Parts: sequence; C-alpha cells; structure tokens
Amino acid sequence: MPRSVDFPEAFSELGQLVGLSRPAGLCFAAIWRAAQAPCADDLTATLGLSRSNVSTALKELRDWGLVARVRAPGDRKEYFAADPDPWQILGAMLGAFQRRALSPAIDRLLSAEEGGDARAAALHAALSPLSDRLAALATLPARDLAGAAEGSGGKADAGGKKKKKKRKE
Repeated sequence: MPRSVDFPEAFSELGQLVGLSRPAGLCFAAIWRAAQAPCADDLTATLGLSRSNVSTALKELRDWGLVARVRAPGDRKEYFAADPDPWQILGAMLGAFQRRALSPAIDRLLSAEEGGDARAAALHAALSPLSDRLAALATLPARDLAGAAEGSGGKADAGGKKKKKKRKE
C-alpha cells in the first residue's frame, strides 16, 4: 500500500525535478494552499523550517516568479501570495528551468562542441530545440499552455470547441 504524502511534500518533490530547492517547494505549497497570504513567521511555524531556510526559500520563489510580496494595510509584515492558476505556475516553473538549468547546460555543450567534441555537438543539437520549445511554452498564456499540454497546441476551432478526430475504418 503506498504511503500517504501530503501536498507540500509532493510539490517539493516536483519542484526538485526542475531545480527548486526542497524548502522552496514546501513554502510554495503552503503559500499556494493558504486561505490568507501567510507571512514568513507563519511558514516557519507551519512547516517546521528555520527562519533562515524560509527566508532563503522565499527569495528563491520570488526569483522564480512563483510568489509575490503583498502588504496588508496597517501591517509592517510582508505576506506572500501565489497565482491560483496551476497553468501559470507550470509556465513559470518551465521558464525558470529553461533559464537556470537547460540554457547554461547548452552553453557548456556549445563550448565543448567548439573544442571539436562530436558527441557534445550531437547532444547540443538534440537539446537546443527542446530548450527553445520550453522557452516558447513558458511564455504562453495559461489557457494556451493548457491547450498545448492537451495536444491541441492551444488552438480551438472557430466555435471554441475541439475538433473531433475521424475514425479509420
């Protein structure tokens, strides 16, 4: 029987696949699910992380474009909010992964390719289109990204409905 995993842990594991730190993944999940925007102290108490881990995670999340600071009138604390649309979150994660991990790796392969390494050239040729596609996906509006994930490329016919596939007989 599979063990039960709570959402912050599950999101943390997902975030690590694209280069997000575990504390940042935990903080994002807590922020995204919170009814009211939490402050750093709330996250520290809720997640059991140290204040420095939470501060570092929040900076990482802001750099990735996953959370924004919000202020409450008459309160000096900073609160944090995330876009509720999962496709917006996915787009931001894809863009950050492409910029922070894939693009630098491709640059290193290009340097190796210029040094005459044929295998580096082959890997560079394979990864470059993937990097370009991820960059393009990351810039799509949430609705179009959802359509691209479904295989329609974000395009619908004039009536706003998906075209039906014809059956082969």
